[in-house]
Amino acid sequence: MLNFIWIAFILTGFLAALGQALHGDLEVFSRVLTGLFDSARTGFDISLGLVGVMSLWLGLMKVGERAGIIQLFGRALGPFFRRIFPDVPAGHPAIGSMVMNFSANMLGLDNAATPLGLKAMGELQELNPEKDTASNPMIMFMVLNTAGITLIPTSVIAIRASLAVKQGLTGFNAADIFLPTLLATFISFTTGLVTVALWQRINLFSRPVLAAYGGFCALMAGLYLGVHRLPPERMASVIGLLGSGLIVLIIVLFIAVAALRRIDAYEAFVEGAKEGFGVAVKIIPYLVAMLAAISVFRTTGCMGYLIEGIRAAVVALGLNSDFVPALPVGLMKTLSGSGARGLMVDVMTTYGVGSFQGRLAAIIQGSTETTFYVLAVYFGSVNITRTRYALACGLIADAVGLVGAIGIAYLFYR
Repeated sequence: MLNFIWIAFILTGFLAALGQALHGDLEVFSRVLTGLFDSARTGFDISLGLVGVMSLWLGLMKVGERAGIIQLFGRALGPFFRRIFPDVPAGHPAIGSMVMNFSANMLGLDNAATPLGLKAMGELQELNPEKDTASNPMIMFMVLNTAGITLIPTSVIAIRASLAVKQGLTGFNAADIFLPTLLATFISFTTGLVTVALWQRINLFSRPVLAAYGGFCALMAGLYLGVHRLPPERMASVIGLLGSGLIVLIIVLFIAVAALRRIDAYEAFVEGAKEGFGVAVKIIPYLVAMLAAISVFRTTGCMGYLIEGIRAAVVALGLNSDFVPALPVGLMKTLSGSGARGLMVDVMTTYGVGSFQGRLAAIIQGSTETTFYVLAVYFGSVNITRTRYALACGLIADAVGLVGAIGIAYLFYR
């Protein structure tokens, strides 16, 4: 599937560029070539930037593993994870790494989540009997990552607050998309979980899964009640303190417990950091390949053609088309996080940060994930070439999440 998508992006983009050249646009191939070079450089820069972060986090994870904390996290959520990852043995280190990854994603700490996720993929690969083919646990983990729940879209709130100042809005509540975003990302996560569970024939109607969902709903309600009345700037500060403080606390806990148990924490850190360097370098070709194909599809205007086609279909059906200007954010988010962020800012600038379109763009940006990027990086880090149905399930979760975000925006703002 990934091979098919990659080829389709490039060939479709080439045909579009050829048509534009025949109609007099003599600069189109120059733009495509520039985009290809830029995407290759971007892929390398991202991978190079990951070296330090990967080394740091995998070093810390190794300390936590030697100290026994990772295993403790795994046992705490063991009943839930055993239900959705039945092929992973109880107490396996992958469980703890996945718990840490999901926790970082929920807090919006992308820099921490990625290396933890790559660590988990490496541990899942140890259990994989076919080293070039994605296993069931890998697919479940990857899809839940692409549809992962984000409790607070801190960066989106910050961007909205900044744009509101530029647009001369006083007393603007940049955090008014908090609850809609939370609901939208919850829909996406649930869709991803159910889709993979149906494919793998996992029974989700069990006490551990229902208890976990009930606990999460209570957490969402408590978090909302605790911060929704705060001013936007104060809310961003509180959430930032919560996220960063929790991560720092975990780091200190790892090192303190290692010291109490007389474990050589420094040596463990260096051993894990060496693994981080190797993983970061390994993903370069996979990331460059995916970003190059996305660049061709985007620079030749194929994304624009797709959006206009959707608008025409919506209008033909007699439906309200107010959501269409924000739709490129959702479609681009599956391909590129930075590209989607740029489109979100463009929508907010064109229609206003407080407009329906501006709010919807913010909800979509805060509740969706870069599926192709995650798939390329996570599977590339362990040399998986046959991804089976992972992409299909990820895109289903994205699609339902996008429709859910649109419906929630109409419910809240129309």
